[in-house]
Amino acid sequence: MERHSEKCLFRDDADRERFLVKLSERVEQFNIRLYLFVLMANHFHLVFETPEANCSKFMQSLLTAYTVYYNLRHRRHGHLLDGRFKSKLVDGDSYLLALSRYVHLNPVQIASMKHKVIEERIKVLRAWPWSSYPSYIGVCTPLSFLSPGPLLAEMGGPRRAWPRLYREFVEGGLVESDDELKTMLTLSPRSIGSDEFRSQIDELYQERLKTFARSEDVSFRHLTEPMPPEDVMKVLVEVFAVELEDFKRRKRNCPLRAVAARMLIRYAALDQREVATLLNIGSGSAVCKQLSYLPDKLSKDAQLWRRVELIEKHLSETKSTRIRELSGEPVKS
Repeated sequence: MERHSEKCLFRDDADRERFLVKLSERVEQFNIRLYLFVLMANHFHLVFETPEANCSKFMQSLLTAYTVYYNLRHRRHGHLLDGRFKSKLVDGDSYLLALSRYVHLNPVQIASMKHKVIEERIKVLRAWPWSSYPSYIGVCTPLSFLSPGPLLAEMGGPRRAWPRLYREFVEGGLVESDDELKTMLTLSPRSIGSDEFRSQIDELYQERLKTFARSEDVSFRHLTEPMPPEDVMKVLVEVFAVELEDFKRRKRNCPLRAVAARMLIRYAALDQREVATLLNIGSGSAVCKQLSYLPDKLSKDAQLWRRVELIEKHLSETKSTRIRELSGEPVKS
């Protein structure tokens, strides 16, 4: 995913920090697997997977939220980003790995950096805070909304060696240019991959174009319609076997509010401020902190992990049932 603007998207670090907050909220809300990102002055790159096929919804929500913030802060109005974002499907892990190197090298591929010595470019690359690269190479703790595992696993060998091997792979691109990938990026506006893969995507695209003239399917219109927050909380109460008020009380090392925050964002489409109000947490930033702790808690507590899995199963089934009801399909009782 690539997004450009003729304007400056990020005037200072405060803008970049707010963009990442908006990004983290929507990664959670739309169930996105974000593999990597890079923020530049007038554009950004995102590489992600959409298990729920909701790329447009995700990007529209992200760009709208950031534009509203940017306009208010800088006392301007109107569109911040011109035209639609550019997105391409990627064919398999090997192409994804090559793309990740291309994206992560963005901060040192600008004109002012290209004539610097390799050592200086590497120093800038490793210290660039507005990128997922530091998380990949172990310079900092991985961000809670980032999923570096699948790409790092492509390095092979023992897990502890992955950050070093990935660092060598990416920084090797400063010495030897990946001309094959650069050529491939120009071959199709819709995909990155083999000749066969590009042909398949182009054929699928043409088939989809034929359906645009048809009336929109009801189930498609309601596919991403959020659930009422009270329905989400009802499932949480049942699975944890506690009272509703328990989710609004502050308890040390208690995961209830963190789990509730994740589900309310993902299934009820609430933002972090709305979750803070509903759960009596205090602020949107406090909710963000709760969410950042949750992955670690899940990895260490098998019972909690099973409960979260059960909650997501119930909520997904409830959502699917509502979609079938809205589309007029028969629903099994």
